[in-house]
Amino acid sequence: MSELKEFAENLARKAGVLLMERLNCHHHIQYKGAVDLVTEADRMSEELIIDAISRQYPDHGIVSEESAAKNEHARTRWIIDPLDGTTNYAHGFPFFCVSIALEKDGTVILGVIYDPTRDDMFCAVRSGGASLNGRKLQVSVTGDLSGSLLATGFPYDIRVSRDNNLNYFNAMATKVQAIRRAGAAALDLAYLAAGRFDGFWELRLKPWDTAAGCLLVEEAGGVISDMTGSKWCLDSPGLLASNGRIHEQMQEVFRQAQFEGGVRSTNAEKPFDF
Repeated sequence: MSELKEFAENLARKAGVLLMERLNCHHHIQYKGAVDLVTEADRMSEELIIDAISRQYPDHGIVSEESAAKNEHARTRWIIDPLDGTTNYAHGFPFFCVSIALEKDGTVILGVIYDPTRDDMFCAVRSGGASLNGRKLQVSVTGDLSGSLLATGFPYDIRVSRDNNLNYFNAMATKVQAIRRAGAAALDLAYLAAGRFDGFWELRLKPWDTAAGCLLVEEAGGVISDMTGSKWCLDSPGLLASNGRIHEQMQEVFRQAQFEGGVRSTNAEKPFDF
């Protein structure tokens, strides 16, 4: 595992250096939707990462945001987001990261998130703990939702979808100290693992958004579930992560918002089964 960890950290750092070199350049931007964009930096970072993995571990599978999956049936696969926080990056807003996770037989065993703007290297190994620049991480001890700092995000089709998180955001905003919406889910989860946030939730995330970050949270002593409190997996429609102490309190707020608003669940077909 130490070899894989070193490989992933070095690769994330190289991709981060590339992103920083191009941060203030004019970006060639393409749109995958009304507000969902991709830059040339995304593709360059992804190419760097995929090429390195393919050379070093040719039998491993690769799942990435911008490219088709490789070796889909491999027992071991890398799950990568070459640039999480693309909209931030395109605007020069310094909150973005590189996320690299390694999954074996359906279980994420290694996660690395690198923030090149602060040279912060977050790393987690299954049953081996989580760290930031070599220092052990532990989630916060905040036990009261009213004193909590939370993070969340909104889907790219917020303009047209009813399943847009606004009902949950509105319900939660009056129950907590504050909510931050910084625009990079992987980095939000890393901050939760580091005790900088007390909780996080978001709907309709993809595996590359969550694989590394969720392992960080778990290894730092936090709790991961779906929005109802049931077991979470990479394909779950919603994610709730916390320091564990406020987890049930967050669930109760979501439950009230669901019933009072009459809004359909993140499954878009049936209400939450509480």
